[in-house]
Amino acid sequence: MMDQAKMVMKLKKAQKELQNELVEVTAGDGAVVVQVNGELKIKKVTIDPSAVDLDDIGELEHWVEIAVRDAMTKAQEMAAEKMKPLMGGLGNLGI
Repeated sequence: MMDQAKMVMKLKKAQKELQNELVEVTAGDGAVVVQVNGELKIKKVTIDPSAVDLDDIGELEHWVEIAVRDAMTKAQEMAAEKMKPLMGGLGNLGI
């Protein structure tokens, strides 16, 4: 029972740490920057207006799509890596 409580505490701590860990991805040669935290929440999207052609909004939309997709992928990988050492103990919790 004590091991289960310790494991749950470790998992909660790791989840809390993931809230503060950010990945940042750029697209369009820096025209779009997206930051996502370890909980897969978008924290910030930045668009450089000098790098955007207003006559080609489709290009900007594409860059945003690429940046968000890549940032989510990197954040998932980061979270999985952080949680990996704890996942082995979950079998003991009946999860």
